Amino acid sequence: MMRTRPLKVALLGCGVVGSEVARIMTTHADDLTQRIGAPVELAGVAVRRPSKVREGIDPALITTDATALLKRGDIDIAIEVIGGIEPARALITTAFENGISVVSANKALLAQDGAALHAAAEQHGLDLYYEAAVAGAIPLVRPMRESLAGDKINRVMGIVNGTTNFILDKMDSTGAGYQEALDEATALGYAEADPTADVEGYDAAAKAAILAGIAFHTRVRLDDVYREGMTEVSAADFASAKRMGCTIKLLAILERAADGESVTARVHPAMIPLSHPLSSVREAYNAVFVEAEAAGRLMFYGPGAGGAPTASAVLGDLVAVARNKLAESTGPGESAYTQLPVSPMGDVVTRYHISLDVADKPGVLAQVATTFAEHGVSIDTVRQQGRPDGVGKEASLVVVTHRAPDAALSGTVEALRKLDTVHGVASIMRVEGE
Repeated sequence: MMRTRPLKVALLGCGVVGSEVARIMTTHADDLTQRIGAPVELAGVAVRRPSKVREGIDPALITTDATALLKRGDIDIAIEVIGGIEPARALITTAFENGISVVSANKALLAQDGAALHAAAEQHGLDLYYEAAVAGAIPLVRPMRESLAGDKINRVMGIVNGTTNFILDKMDSTGAGYQEALDEATALGYAEADPTADVEGYDAAAKAAILAGIAFHTRVRLDDVYREGMTEVSAADFASAKRMGCTIKLLAILERAADGESVTARVHPAMIPLSHPLSSVREAYNAVFVEAEAAGRLMFYGPGAGGAPTASAVLGDLVAVARNKLAESTGPGESAYTQLPVSPMGDVVTRYHISLDVADKPGVLAQVATTFAEHGVSIDTVRQQGRPDGVGKEASLVVVTHRAPDAALSGTVEALRKLDTVHGVASIMRVEGE
């Protein structure tokens, strides 16, 4: 039977995503009522700038006192789309203390303090849902923590930042340099005025921490995720990748160790074969490739950012949490029973593509090969090309290794830098997805 008393929702934040959430709640009110089994009513909207005109939102709902809104006694569900650590953390805690379930899109907060927030939700018998925190509109969090709950996930590899994928895609398809592609991304609104969080991998690392915790049933914090940005990726790197039948993506890679006793989490640019499904992800789209023991390989693809796509994920969580409220139950909480340690990047087994500027004279290749051998790293392929440097002669030497521990590969690179015959290490790129 349909309940007539509405479930009251507090919207914390009304920027690009929040305004879309309010619009969808209004325009699809009848459908949401039928899907939930009760009306949902926007009961208050907490903002920082009350004077700003917000089309479609009753000005009487606007408040600058989010805490008072949560404490007024009639709110059932809070939607947090403020972002950042504070005041979002304090407001979510206040919501739980006042019997309010929470839907959040806050990847940074969940990556840093997810365990504490889950514990608070469980203590009060409430829900904490956050599908919108990772990969925008793509259904990913709920399938991983519900649909695959009976399976064993061994690896997750994905493109989880649309800005960086747009930049790398433009570099690949047009031959543009990094700065030129970034300028285009900024002009089109894909990149922020300060793109640091995206291009240095911080955004992707936060999402990686959340996904790793869900995939491996263990607590993974942002500080546990190895991170490299993509600002040093060059047109020359893409040319080398094409010669190998690869392209370059900024990837989040989460793996369970072969013995099952530890996990790794990392974000960095990598070459991947054109045969891999992730290689064809274009523009600002996201895609996540999940490898499970029973289900096999699954790929989740779609828009990873933007007001409407992210709001879609928020509203999906709202429906789920509202249904739980009516049933006087809660959905799945944190699953961290494995308590697996997160291994350092040095333990990861991977491959390197290394471009060296070396003296163009006999014996150099043998010296370089000996350095690799001394560090226990086997060479797969070598390509050497001589070129005049204006004074003497210099050669470009590209080495692709076999799989080895990252620590051994990193040690090899440091030893190469010290050779008199090596004038410079032009680029280092990991090779993944083979």
